Amino acid sequence: MNQLFPKPLPVAIAPSRRVGPPKRVAIIHYWLIGMRGGERVLERLLHLFPEADIFTHVYEPRAVSDLIRSRPIKTTFIQKLPGARRHYQKYLPLMPMALEQLDLRGYDLVISSESGPAKGIIAAPDAMHLCYCHSPMRYLWDQYHDYVASSGPVARWIMPWAFHRLRQWDVSCATRVDMFVANSTFVQSRIHRVWCRQSEVVHPPVQVDLYKPTRDVESRYLWVGQMTPYKRGDIAVEAFTRLGLPLLMVGKGEQAEQLQRRAGPNIEFVSHLPFDELRAAYARCRALVFTAEEDFGIVPVEAMASGRPVLAYGKGGALDTVVHGETGLHFDEQTADGLIEGVASMEAWLPGFNPEVPLAWARRFAPDKFDAGIRAALVAAM
Repeated sequence: MNQLFPKPLPVAIAPSRRVGPPKRVAIIHYWLIGMRGGERVLERLLHLFPEADIFTHVYEPRAVSDLIRSRPIKTTFIQKLPGARRHYQKYLPLMPMALEQLDLRGYDLVISSESGPAKGIIAAPDAMHLCYCHSPMRYLWDQYHDYVASSGPVARWIMPWAFHRLRQWDVSCATRVDMFVANSTFVQSRIHRVWCRQSEVVHPPVQVDLYKPTRDVESRYLWVGQMTPYKRGDIAVEAFTRLGLPLLMVGKGEQAEQLQRRAGPNIEFVSHLPFDELRAAYARCRALVFTAEEDFGIVPVEAMASGRPVLAYGKGGALDTVVHGETGLHFDEQTADGLIEGVASMEAWLPGFNPEVPLAWARRFAPDKFDAGIRAALVAAM
């Protein structure tokens, strides 16, 4: 091999110098400004480590759960910058420095929850640092050009310079982590590609016991998610308008009005459903339609825990959650035509569908499975 570009050496994982259960635990979460999948993982980590302290860049107490609010939460200096709670992402170039200013002496276990910058902390020399990775930062890596294209002129001028340095920091601080845990095999492959690190897969916890099947199944399909571009609600609207089949779309976002204008009368839009109504919608739908390429994707698991099949775009986390031909089907092209073909396959497959299969499969994503996976990862890393 050319000596100018030698093959990277594997990153060795040094065992922690401390032995036995951790005495003090710090959890680093990128920001706390809402309750989404990452925050549900944080809640489960607090179940495992109820005495843990939380560190984050920006914290809005009203936006998080009582459980998260119950723990000591310390913020970086980003919290004190003008408009940080609303415009925190504009301070992204300052977040590496902010993380490195956190004083984590005295903590023997540090868990970073990475989707925004979190893993770049400086842990004590004898502490264990485990990173639970929801995704390497999308705006730095695989979706960088999409973010640039959708930004204003000032941001488009700044981003190439700032993000170049951020990528260098992002790769270098990956060496500070003792062990990576990925939320899916899709993210596991991205961790290897971006940081050249191995990882274990521990799927996020899903409260599958909250969902129940029913015999009162309707003929209507269901789509659930934020109405933003990457969720690809547009192909669901186009496909079902052309098919004329009934579809319920639940969610809100910047694309909601545009999608409603394009939809046929067979498509009903609801911006929000109370949990009991959403649970009933899962249980009664003919099938869930999942059009996004997600890092993991909790919605398909919730549908399967309700005893219903999923028609999912066959990339990303759906390859972990939906078993083709057993708990649902995959469609190959993320287009309206591809989805139409998928619906035709689903209609042909449904007569032989057994609701007990997705019910059993969904149990693999229950919170106790997450707990066991995290415990096993910590044991392996020590």
